[in-house]
Amino acid sequence: MSSSAAGSGTILTVTLNLALDVTYVADGVDWDGVNRVRSVHRRAGGKGVNVARVLAALGRDVLVTGLAGGPNGRAAEADLSAAGLPAALTPIAAESRATLAVCDPAPLPYGAAPAGPVGGGPASDGTAPEDAAPARTAGPRTALFNEPGPVVTEAELDDFLRGYDRRLGDAAAVVISGSLPPGVPAGFYAELAARARGRGVPAIVDADGEPLRAAPAGRPAVLKPNAEELARALSAADLRAPDGAPETGGPESGGAQAGGSEARGTPAGVPGAGHALITDALAGAGVLRRDGAESVVVSLGADGLLAVTPEGAWRAAMPYRVAGNPTGAGDALVAGLALGLVEGTPWPDRLRRAAALGAAAVAAPVAGDFDEETFRRVLPGIRVDPVGP
Repeated sequence: MSSSAAGSGTILTVTLNLALDVTYVADGVDWDGVNRVRSVHRRAGGKGVNVARVLAALGRDVLVTGLAGGPNGRAAEADLSAAGLPAALTPIAAESRATLAVCDPAPLPYGAAPAGPVGGGPASDGTAPEDAAPARTAGPRTALFNEPGPVVTEAELDDFLRGYDRRLGDAAAVVISGSLPPGVPAGFYAELAARARGRGVPAIVDADGEPLRAAPAGRPAVLKPNAEELARALSAADLRAPDGAPETGGPESGGAQAGGSEARGTPAGVPGAGHALITDALAGAGVLRRDGAESVVVSLGADGLLAVTPEGAWRAAMPYRVAGNPTGAGDALVAGLALGLVEGTPWPDRLRRAAALGAAAVAAPVAGDFDEETFRRVLPGIRVDPVGP
């Protein structure tokens, strides 16, 4: 599958906390015992790398930028080269991190211990595994273990910035995503977004914690937190305007109203459950727009997406839950947003495609991939409705 030729140009991705991602697939994981791994995947990772993989699969020109050091960094660079993903990574002295995902497609019930090997021969008492194994849970489970990353020096950041500024000249958009390694200031993503904006390049920022809270100062085109990240980044005081009234959307008059704590009813146009979740997301998006973000897209997990933009607010609702590995789903979603940004796709269609890519990534075994069949199947069923005050 390929994207439209509209909005030509390279999409730059920034992964400051590059990783060597290791994924173990094991059935019936016993967290207190020894487990047999069915398959192992090792590849370059980090949120910006995952975004680049999805964009490249959709036919877009991409360039992976960031920081890389040590054996893990070299292994990640080699994997990017083998995958045909262009990269311009700034070398650092410290070693890039590794991450571990343990995916269990057939997990045991919580608290249960396996009575014998699962899918691997007879149990110690001679009974067959199918005679002794407990019932499985309803769906797969994934546990993630993320190292904090290398300490980065000021000189290394300066080297990165010089390259970043040069490459903005050929960029149609820039995606700035993931965690910051130790030594990088919380406002660094805001600086990157501001530099891109100064060159006329729209930026998407996908961050958590203080980097998310600081990002609006760089006036990015899109901020993309999930609901939990949004809640962590904002305090109760943030959610109220200076005069104590509820915040109402953003710097442009077209923004959707976001109610305060007393406005807990159903926002107009929001079907189904999760009304408090939607109301809180509207309020948080309004704060980030008030502070400088042009648009805010909040990922609601299985409940879809909420976008608050200068043109209005919409919610994309999923037709059903897709089971699988959620690692990388948000990155596929961001790839869809970046694609819509450079192509100038109307917001409802942009959200529908982004949500479908996120769901299709859940159906793929490793982060950075998506299942095309799931994408095609889910896309027509995604409902996008305007959300009013």
